[in-house]
Amino acid sequence: MAHVKHMKWWGWGEEGVHFEYANKPAFAPFVKKAVGIDLRPRQRDTIDFSTISVPASHAGEDVLAALTGISGGENVSVDDELRVVHWAGKSVTELLLTRSGDFARIPDVVVYPGSEDEVSQVLRLAVERDLVVIPFGGGTSISRSLQPSPVEERTIVSLDLGRMDRVLALDETSGLATVQAGVLGPDMEEQLNARGWTLGHFPDSFTHSTLGGWAATRSSGMQSDKYGDIADIVRGLRVVRPGGTVVLRPLPSTSTGPSLREMFIGSEGRLGVITELDVQVHRIAEHREVIAYMFPSWQQALTAMHDIARSDVRTTFARVSDAHETSFSLSTQKAPTTLKKKVAAKGQDLLWEVMRRRGWDTDAMCIAYVCFEGTKAETKARKKTVAGIVKQQGALVLGSGPGALYDQKKFDTPYLRDFLLEQNTIGDVSETAAPWSKLTTVHKAVYDAAHRAFAAQGKHGWIMSHMSHSYHSGACLYFTFAYEIGEDPHAEYKMIKGAIQQAFVDAGGTLSHHHGVGTEHSPWMEQDVSPEGVRLIRSLFTAADPGAHLNPGKIVS
Repeated sequence: MAHVKHMKWWGWGEEGVHFEYANKPAFAPFVKKAVGIDLRPRQRDTIDFSTISVPASHAGEDVLAALTGISGGENVSVDDELRVVHWAGKSVTELLLTRSGDFARIPDVVVYPGSEDEVSQVLRLAVERDLVVIPFGGGTSISRSLQPSPVEERTIVSLDLGRMDRVLALDETSGLATVQAGVLGPDMEEQLNARGWTLGHFPDSFTHSTLGGWAATRSSGMQSDKYGDIADIVRGLRVVRPGGTVVLRPLPSTSTGPSLREMFIGSEGRLGVITELDVQVHRIAEHREVIAYMFPSWQQALTAMHDIARSDVRTTFARVSDAHETSFSLSTQKAPTTLKKKVAAKGQDLLWEVMRRRGWDTDAMCIAYVCFEGTKAETKARKKTVAGIVKQQGALVLGSGPGALYDQKKFDTPYLRDFLLEQNTIGDVSETAAPWSKLTTVHKAVYDAAHRAFAAQGKHGWIMSHMSHSYHSGACLYFTFAYEIGEDPHAEYKMIKGAIQQAFVDAGGTLSHHHGVGTEHSPWMEQDVSPEGVRLIRSLFTAADPGAHLNPGKIVS
């Protein structure tokens, strides 16, 4: 499908786009200190697809003929590269398997339906012919929610909704848009922006992920403080099932039994295929500004973020990096090339020196970013209020320069993971949410667990974190960890990632705030929602899909 965009088969994002460190003089020394490796220049720009061996398709001619009859021959493919693109998401485990050509089981055929009716026909065919259907959006999942079971013997259909990519209607009075599920984030925003509106939902995967994927995995965008998580944004749904289509109208609130809307959000394709969504949209703000602040310590920064969350000031997002993540961020600064930038860099060095003279430990300082939107008068007033709050915790206001740079680079970080893999280093993320009263405990517990895991593997590892996505009762903690790959990458990763996940639930957090469950996080489901909760979810999936045709094995097996 020429007009359906896909990421490169072997990694994140677009071919030809890479993380570069040659223009970041502090980065290589930082990596050496953090994980003990000496960086080398990138040695390859791509991976030749012809170097890997792909399992043959299991799809019979009768199945292919039936699918062709539904969506047309140009929208049904058994092409090896397309099947590999659709076989998994972008978790570390999946990237390692993909790069080594270790495909236990991949989809047999990729289908691009062009309408809800075609989706319905495919699902009915799945029941009739005993097929497995795995819905596919952008392929950005890092919880292994797309990967087929390695022992699945039935024909597997990857149902790519990329042709269903339009904003169908806009109710400007109610602030509601009706949007097809397969639309990529940038394409949806372009359509909404043209009429002066925005969804306001910007996850890190925004460039390559879809609205339907966000709903199916219970996503959260970096601007959720203002616009809400996807569960708040989605007001209505159309979900195709083998026996019919569930239609949930975009009502502001209802008292009609258990929430079917909530049931489908986060269901990862196990209850049906989301084809259309009614979502809250907002007028594009007149003015937007991101201001950076520097705090003397993590605890002072957390206190300030909590104070902002419970104040009357309305921020679009409020995010703070701990000391480790702050040092990482500073290491990615580019070498100044103009007189203006050289003066700014000198000014930063002088500022750090002044801070040290005032008693700051510059190895403990934490950078924060707060985004303000509204009229110029509103943002000015909100900035003044936040400045008063953060100064009570000893923070310095750094201004809009660092904030603007953060805003420009917010979707580039995933490319760093591919770069590190080529350096024989794993860099990955894991996130949780916890009440305000437990954030410090969770943060420390995760650091301790990661360091114990690194030591058990004999590794010089690194971990860092930031707090984001504030709520009345708590917030999200997002961790990044890295270490050099040893002799058994999969066992090492399972042990280290598992230690972090276990620390989440042991310390009072959730197993995932916005990455979903898939199979990566399912081992902790009983601890998170209780054994009886898992039995209830399993019963729901079994009753809704007795033949296990819809993305089986995800969330709970």
